[in-house]
Amino acid sequence: MITEGSGAAPIFAALGDPTRLGIVSRLSESGPLSTMRLTSATVMSRQAVTKHLQALEQAGIVHSRRAGRDRVWELQAARFREAGSYLAAISAEWDAAIDRLRRFVEGEDYTDPATVGPLTPR
Repeated sequence: MITEGSGAAPIFAALGDPTRLGIVSRLSESGPLSTMRLTSATVMSRQAVTKHLQALEQAGIVHSRRAGRDRVWELQAARFREAGSYLAAISAEWDAAIDRLRRFVEGEDYTDPATVGPLTPR
């Protein structure tokens, strides 16, 4: 069963912003990039890009390290695996719910959902 304490919510909240999603896409395609390189690809100021990077870092999506006077940013694959696991669990629960609905509609082996609970596989 999916729990609210899964830790995936900050990931989805951070990725809900189109600018941050674009930064993640760029890091995914290019690998680790400095703040300067990330800023050069946009019309946003360095300060604005840094603010978005900090939000991504707070969610655990990216990690930074010092490189001279700049910072180099890279994705944290473990957080994406965590989000993928969360989505897979939701998908499995929906598949089970849809299967129960199909069995009910088709008159097959039906168990009253009130006795099973919402989205709980039998």
